[in-house]
Amino acid sequence: MKLLSKLAFSAAALFLSTSAMAAQPPWVTIQGITYAGTGCPAGSVSQNISNDYKAFTLLFDEYVVEAGPGVSRREGRKACQINVDMQFPQGWSYSIMDVDYRGYVSLDRGVTGVAQSDYYFQGQRGSARLSTTFRGPIDQDYEYRDSLGISAVVWSPCGASRSLNMKTQIRVDNNRARRGTGLLTVDSVDGQLEQVYGIQWRRCR
Repeated sequence: MKLLSKLAFSAAALFLSTSAMAAQPPWVTIQGITYAGTGCPAGSVSQNISNDYKAFTLLFDEYVVEAGPGVSRREGRKACQINVDMQFPQGWSYSIMDVDYRGYVSLDRGVTGVAQSDYYFQGQRGSARLSTTFRGPIDQDYEYRDSLGISAVVWSPCGASRSLNMKTQIRVDNNRARRGTGLLTVDSVDGQLEQVYGIQWRRCR
């Protein structure tokens, strides 16, 4: 039996905002959001963009990984590629700095879980990676923040509005405890462009 019967869905949140490095541009909007992947197949994600186009919410129905006796190994890893099409004035550039996550994790002793995200801009080779590892035994809602160091910051190109790509994945592994079970979920991703954390702005030179 799948572990979904144990699931009490909670939230995993991604917050985007301005930083003190520079004032926010006079206008910034989210033009649209697209997604694809084993953790977010077509029709499994609900999305909402606020009326002022400065915040979004994605709700996932199937972003869940499991491990344990009788569970297929392919159920232990899922991914979702999220593309956020942002538009902002010429002469500005932005970067992700902080990411907040909330969710649910249940792992037996010896079972591990990993949540990982790569952030990059359309047409660029560089990327920034954030990851968190969970080790069993654990059974709880979780909340954590990953902060990028200055050396890991990836800036959007100056003079062009490029899409922000978020390559996310979650996985669980019971190789060291074959009879152990594990569950890790992502239920929602919320993004805001002001007054929380995450987006750092600078003027182009």
